[in-house]
Amino acid sequence: MTRFEVWAPDARRVQVATGAPPDLARHPMSPLPGRPGWWGTDVPDAAHGTDYGFVLDGSDETLPDPRSRRQPNGVHGPSRVYDHDRFAWTDAGWRGRPLPGSVLYELHVGTFTPEGTFDAAAERLDHLVSLGIDAVELLPVASFPGHHGWGYDGVHLWSPHEPYGGPDGLKRFVDAAHARGIAVVLDVVYNHLGPDGNRLASYGPYFTGAHTTPWGDAVNFDQDGSDEVRAFVVENALMWLREYHLDGLRLDAVHAITDHRAVHILEELAVAVARLSAHLGRALFLIAESDLNDPRLVTSREAGGYGLDAQWSDDFHHALHAALTGERQGYYCDFGSLETLKKALTKVFVHDGTMSTYRGRHHGRPVDVLTTPAHRFLGFLQNHDQVGNRASGDRISAALDVPMQKVGAALLLLAPYTPMLFMGEEWGATTPWCYFTDHVDPDLGRAVSEGRRREFARHGWAGDGVPDPQAPETFRRSVLDWDEPGKDPHRELLDWHRSLIAVRRAIPGLNDPRLAETRVEVQEHGESRLVGIWRGDVHIIANLAGRSATVTTAASRLLLASDPDIELEKDVGGDSGKCSLRLPAASAAVLRRPFPG
Repeated sequence: MTRFEVWAPDARRVQVATGAPPDLARHPMSPLPGRPGWWGTDVPDAAHGTDYGFVLDGSDETLPDPRSRRQPNGVHGPSRVYDHDRFAWTDAGWRGRPLPGSVLYELHVGTFTPEGTFDAAAERLDHLVSLGIDAVELLPVASFPGHHGWGYDGVHLWSPHEPYGGPDGLKRFVDAAHARGIAVVLDVVYNHLGPDGNRLASYGPYFTGAHTTPWGDAVNFDQDGSDEVRAFVVENALMWLREYHLDGLRLDAVHAITDHRAVHILEELAVAVARLSAHLGRALFLIAESDLNDPRLVTSREAGGYGLDAQWSDDFHHALHAALTGERQGYYCDFGSLETLKKALTKVFVHDGTMSTYRGRHHGRPVDVLTTPAHRFLGFLQNHDQVGNRASGDRISAALDVPMQKVGAALLLLAPYTPMLFMGEEWGATTPWCYFTDHVDPDLGRAVSEGRRREFARHGWAGDGVPDPQAPETFRRSVLDWDEPGKDPHRELLDWHRSLIAVRRAIPGLNDPRLAETRVEVQEHGESRLVGIWRGDVHIIANLAGRSATVTTAASRLLLASDPDIELEKDVGGDSGKCSLRLPAASAAVLRRPFPG
């Protein structure tokens, strides 16, 4: 027997249709007492594996379940009954991995391996263990149209994408990760749904025209009927954490969520996840992506914030990327100087109420560095957006040679924030990561391809040089080449990342949450471009210039050197407290003061 329930507040009659055409059996559903708009019924001969859908007001059309656990035949096909309790987990001893002190790794299941499945990704987990990764962040896996895509156009938010391996495939991946001590974070999208296969509006007021978004009507978080919509989102988040044993969620583009109710949906989510964490007895966390530069997202609820655990810091990325590459187009126009990088390393947001030339207005709000822990902000040099939204999907390895990539890695992995790598970054992958889609609707596919060319033309890229998102080759070119890590210079860069992560883990001061304890000095005049970061007794010194430089430091133990020609001369001028460090062009060194005595 299976219990079927659905929220359809405007329907006069609801049926659940089970089985396969043409032998569908329709079963009447009844209004549920005390639950306005909800319908339910028990079907004795329905069980795990039974296909079904809902019929509203006697229509000839059978709709997929808004809370479908499995969509084996795509987003337009019937839903399938799936029993979560049938999976045999082996992670009973897993208690989670706290976000503070962790190193994250962003991964797209479809292009992480040639097979593009959860099982194939699980076979590469030992690579992440040897790298020193604590948590994998999966790009969205909720069912989306076609075979491959980024996943941000998902329409069945409760059902893992079938070509990746479906529900059991995701569970096997999480189980394998936990067996290796790696947490798993899932990217979820609550600010919009994809246009193809989205049938939520057929059921009720999931969307509202009171607010507009780039995707059309906004998700209804604050208008008539929004109680059930909010419950849909909160329960979805808890489902991923509870049924799939996930350790955290990354909330996509929360700045695009409009909610004028007294308790914001983000705060409601944070409270619900904290409650579930206490119930399960394992660490759970929420990470937001936001374009607002507003620290209230990660400010505690007791202090008037939303109480999320972390948020991405685009300003850190922009400052580091622009300083390394020299790019100044688009939103990089306000970045590039080492003073800007210094502010990003010590104040989090470069735009903290300052004028944003790119936006044409003032932007952001200051972070209280005396009370806000550094680990609440994620720093990155690359991610899916910053690579995939370039015209040709070129990684930073296309712009920087290996020595400068090493400098970037040192400044990222030893910065005060929670660091995140994008898959393949650790070995300087040469494969691009493009924007790709597989829309089965030809009109939608054509609109996406043409819109992409127009968008990049506005940013100065030639439209004819932009890969067609719908072309299969655009997707295939984005798959990682796993032969690269064993070859030089990729192997050299991989070893450097491993060493940096190992040092970060070995020295407590490199995980100090106190932003005010990070001291940064920069030197930028003429051909000199130097960055020095003091974190406790560790001194990170980077030379971003095209010529060698000599600096004086109080640290006298050389822990890591990106270049074999880096030289440390102790006791400069007979002063035992000073050392001279010679840095070749594009190099970085990690030093430490000697132990007392």
